[in-house]
Formats: sequence, C-alpha cells, structure tokens
Amino acid sequence: MNIAVDEKTVVQDEQENMAEQRQQARKQRRKRNMILLGGVGLLIAAVAFGVYWMTVGRYLEQTDDAYVRADWVPISAKVSGYVAQVLVEDDQPVKAGDVLVRIEARDYQARLAQARAQLAETQASVAAQQANLHVTDSLIAQQKAGVAQAQAHTRSVAAELHRASLDQRRYDGLVREHAASAQRLETAAASYTQANAAVDIAKAMQRQQEARLTVALSRRQLAEAGVQQQIARRSQAQAQLDLATHALQDTLIRSPIDGVVGQRKVRTRQYVAPGLPLLAVVPLQQAYVVANFKETQLRDMRAGQAVAISVDSYSGRKLKGHVVSFSPGSGAVFALLPSDNATGNFTKIVQRFPVKIVIDEQGEGGPILPGMSVIASVDTRPAKQGVAHD
Repeated sequence: MNIAVDEKTVVQDEQENMAEQRQQARKQRRKRNMILLGGVGLLIAAVAFGVYWMTVGRYLEQTDDAYVRADWVPISAKVSGYVAQVLVEDDQPVKAGDVLVRIEARDYQARLAQARAQLAETQASVAAQQANLHVTDSLIAQQKAGVAQAQAHTRSVAAELHRASLDQRRYDGLVREHAASAQRLETAAASYTQANAAVDIAKAMQRQQEARLTVALSRRQLAEAGVQQQIARRSQAQAQLDLATHALQDTLIRSPIDGVVGQRKVRTRQYVAPGLPLLAVVPLQQAYVVANFKETQLRDMRAGQAVAISVDSYSGRKLKGHVVSFSPGSGAVFALLPSDNATGNFTKIVQRFPVKIVIDEQGEGGPILPGMSVIASVDTRPAKQGVAHD
C-alpha cells in the first residue's frame, strides 16, 4: 500500500514539473515576443527619426534666444501747457487719431484770434496800397496824355516857326528887289520872333509835363513797393495764423497708430513741455520676433523662409512666421561697450546675429506681448520643400 502511495506522489510531482516547465516556456516565449516587438518598435522609431532628420530635422535652425518686439511709439507734447484732461487709461486699446491727452487751450485760442486780427489788418493794408497804386496809374495815364498833348503843341508851333522863317527870308529878298515894302518885312520878322517864342514856351511846357510824368512814375514805384511790402506782411500774418492754428490743434494729442496704451506717466493738471514723454502706444498686432542665432546657423538662412514659433507663456501654442531681414552686425558690434579683441588674452566666442521674424498670424489665445520669450525654428529647406516645422 505504501508503494501505491509513493507512485501516486511521483506522478503528481512529474505533472507539477511539466506544468511548471510549460509555464516557464510560455514566459520565455512572451519575453522573446516582447523583446522582438520592442526591437521592431525601436527600429521603426529609428527609421522614422532618420527619415525625419534627413528630410526635415537637419534643415531646422533653432534658438531659444528669441523675444517678441514691437515698434512702440512714444507720445510727447508739441506745445507746452497744463494738462486739462487725460482721456485714456493704462492698457487701453486705441485707434489712430483717437485723442489721448487734452492740453488747456485758452492761451492758444487767444493767439489764434490775435493772428486772425493781424491777418485782417494786413489784408486791409494791401487793399489800401493797391487802391493807391490804381490812383497812381490813373495819374500816370493823365500825365502821359498831357505829355502827348504838349509834344503835339510843340510840333505845331515848330511848324509855325518854320513857316515864319520862310516868310521872313522871302520878304527880305523881295525888299532888296524893291518888290515889297519894308513894313511887310517887319511884319514877317515880328511873326518869326513870336513863333520862336511860342516854340520856347511849348518846349518848356513839354519839359514840365515830362517832369510830372517822371514824378508820377516814381510815385508808382513807391506805391508798388508799398503793395509788395504789405503783401509780404500779409504772408507773414498768414504764416503766424497757420502756426497759431497748428498750435491750437496740437493741444489735442492724438494717437498716430492703432495699439495699446502703455507707460502712462501724464496726469491731469500736470505741466508739460514739448518733447516730454507722456505715454506710449504699442502696436500689438504688428509685433515681431527678434531671434539671436549663432553665426554658424546662418549659412543656409534666407529672407522669406518659414519659421515656427513657440511661445513660452502659452505652452503648446504654435505661431507661424517668416524671416524678414538680418542685422548688419552682431549684437557685440552694436553694444554700448563693444568688445576689444586686440589684447593678449583672447578667447574665441561664437557670435550671435539678430534675425527679424514677422509673425504671419497670431492665432487664437492670449495676446502676444513685447518682451515674451519664444523659441524660433527656421526651416532652411529649399523653397519647394521648405515648410515650417510644427
């Protein structure tokens, strides 16, 4: 009976060993399958990475030394005075042409009224001088007519003198031939003397008329000079009026661009002077990126290439842009204190060059603000292949 029990125990042990062996075999097969699958996965990943690297990755130039910038406009006053009203708050969106600050305008309104009065006065003076010139022109016309009349009279008496001279010579010959009486000769001589005197009088009157014409012409020159002087005064008064008009308009300080108000320092009742910074307007919709790439990354980089932009403030948010321009020098060149390498100790440092990148579309989400840190990836592939990597 003990023998039967031992045989039964042996059979059970063998069955357990066989089951354990089968279980271990299954585990080994499962392990081999997992290793095989893992190897295949690694191979696929390696192939995919290789394909990505060959087609995209090796063409990407990336830097995290990149920041958002915007060409914000500092707003200052063009005229001096006390601030009557500040019409905007901090961080307020504004449109081009919106009034930001209003300066007290009473003094400038008074100056404008004064300039208008001065212009009216000079216009009246111009009109008076022009009227005087017209009167002088009329007088000149009269004097010219008098000169012409005197010249005609002189010619008339000169002709009479010539006739009297001929009569005197004829009667003188006739008297010598006893063909005429001495009385006729005396009468002819008297007529000649009278005609000669008339010529002298006519010439004197002609000279007098010509002198009057000369005086009238001189007066016209003076009158014309007076007109030109008053016209110059009128132009000066018009310029003063324009300046006063512009100064009054400049009491309303307007936004030159669309943007958001920042750095607001101005306060009501504050005295401001020309050039004093009051606030700034930041064009957020025109923000761009300045990325500082190493000089070794610029070899294949060109304007117009696509750029993928990751914003640190918005995890996972991707922006699209393109390269616009390259700085004409490295950051060290334009530094306040440029480095001087002409020394005994020299360590070569890879230089960085600012690259301007325009954001094509900001997409949805929070605003892109100047100063934000970003990561810029430039796709340097040829134009037919190049697409910014997302």
